[in-house]
Amino acid sequence: MVNYLNVPYTELKCSNGKIRVFRESVREEDLVWHRDKNDRSVHVLEGQGWQLQRDNALPLLLLEGHSYSIDKMEFHRIIKGEGDLVIRIYETA
Repeated sequence: MVNYLNVPYTELKCSNGKIRVFRESVREEDLVWHRDKNDRSVHVLEGQGWQLQRDNALPLLLLEGHSYSIDKMEFHRIIKGEGDLVIRIYETA
């Protein structure tokens, strides 16, 4: 796994996307609002109580086994839950 400097996750690149792990020990202040350069589909592999919040919207509970689309350049953030959050990210250019 790769842990880039100044990011709150570890990442493993796969042939069909990447897997990210947000540890339960992550500091809430490190889960910042941000935008991504590409459209994304996020599939939740593991995690309880974690949430996705989009700009100008209430937080949405991330459910194991479900997928969520995030448009490129859309402001969003993750809100900490219990245990680790493990997601698979698929990006489109």
